Amino acid sequence: MGRQLTNDEKELFAAILTLSDADECAAFFEDICTIKELEDLSQRWCVAKMLSQGEKYQKIEEVTGASTATISRVNKCLNYGSGGYRAVIEKTDK
Repeated sequence: MGRQLTNDEKELFAAILTLSDADECAAFFEDICTIKELEDLSQRWCVAKMLSQGEKYQKIEEVTGASTATISRVNKCLNYGSGGYRAVIEKTDK
């Protein structure tokens, strides 16, 4: 990771790691995020998966409704970020 996490961030990530299944995750994230934040996170995840499969920006935009700026930002993270997207994509593809 490129930057130091704050204590609050460390505690949040530790809390997320205690969740045992998708239902617990959904309940936690519905409480901690706004509907828009959840939609944005879900959209970025979909964009990341599509980019990793080699989809073109235009198709990703059509399917997800994401702006080209969002797609570009996710693509930058996929290629030059801390590896978080790729690690989870690899784990979920198995």
